[in-house]
Amino acid sequence: VQLVESGGGLVQPGGSLRLSCTASGFTFSHYDMTWYRQVPGKGRHMVATIGLDDRLTYYEDYVKGRFTLSRDNAAGTVYLQMNSLKPEDTAVYYCMTHLGGSAYWGQGTQVTVSS
Repeated sequence: VQLVESGGGLVQPGGSLRLSCTASGFTFSHYDMTWYRQVPGKGRHMVATIGLDDRLTYYEDYVKGRFTLSRDNAAGTVYLQMNSLKPEDTAVYYCMTHLGGSAYWGQGTQVTVSS
């Protein structure tokens, strides 16, 4: 199982980024995918999760209305579209899935929101 995030970077407040998480080593279309984020010195916090298709999504309150999840099962990729970014969104963003009772994580991608 491998998860590879990309798309992070530096963006000004109010800007947008789209993160990608490309999966391999398992049947991607059969599993929920979740994004987390972490700032230095703190634990990882869930951001949003998507079910087996785009109709099944859940967002934490602090990103609801600004972030949008989607997935391309043929490409084995889940996307996190982040709009109206705020400095407090600065974090390392990770994608995660559960298989067979184990959690699998990507290496993370840094998002920095700053003027």
